[in-house]
Amino acid sequence: MAKYNKKRARELQHDRFRDSTMSFFDRLGDKLEGQGRNILYGLGGLLLVAILVIFFVKWNGRKNDEARQAMGRAITLATAPITSTTPPAPTATGPSFASEQERAQRAAAEFDKVAQKYGEPYHSEARYFAATNRLVFDRPKAETELSELAGGKSGEVVALAKFALAQAKEGDGKLDEAAQLYSDLAKLNSVAVSAETANLRLAKLYQKQGKTKEAADLLFSIVDASRKAKGKDELPLPPSSAAREAADELQKLDPARYAQLPPEAPMLG
Repeated sequence: MAKYNKKRARELQHDRFRDSTMSFFDRLGDKLEGQGRNILYGLGGLLLVAILVIFFVKWNGRKNDEARQAMGRAITLATAPITSTTPPAPTATGPSFASEQERAQRAAAEFDKVAQKYGEPYHSEARYFAATNRLVFDRPKAETELSELAGGKSGEVVALAKFALAQAKEGDGKLDEAAQLYSDLAKLNSVAVSAETANLRLAKLYQKQGKTKEAADLLFSIVDASRKAKGKDELPLPPSSAAREAADELQKLDPARYAQLPPEAPMLG
């Protein structure tokens, strides 16, 4: 009897659970009555979004791989060796060219294709590489393209384009325009073109303009800041290549000013 009572209690408890559950679903059904089509549309919409997201991720991955391969082919052309053989024979690692102009033309055309076909970041990067190659055979157009890229809001391509444009202006003898670009780059202090690098170029340009004091002051500030710089552990940071070159330039330009620099901190092994 006791066993029967326990069994029956379990059955009744199960029935109450079933009744409660069914009651809940009945109430839910009443609330959703007449909305079945809307629910199906909603579920169908969510499913479509999920499918589109999956498709986009896969498509984007393939597109990025395709863009990287295209950039790689263009860079291979831009860095191919110049040979004296006629016609130039392909090397073991890729093509070769008879002249720098021929190589630049082929590379610029390949980078143009990448810029036209793909979005960012490949579009801007390809435009920059195309412009730097075009400096060899179509300088006015190249400088126009670099000016457009340098006018962007941010990004490493902006700094690289500004630096290439400054060098082009300097090569054209437009020293004041180049100096302004180098000064802007020093304020920007990007990863691609550090303030030290930009200021070093500006100091060398000052020397071309006969501004010896301005050049010495700038070189001194580069080296002085470098020798005083410390890392998070409060240990001296090793000087950059730009800082070492600035020290050499200052020593040649103004030995007395060079002697005023703080001593170079010894580097720990």
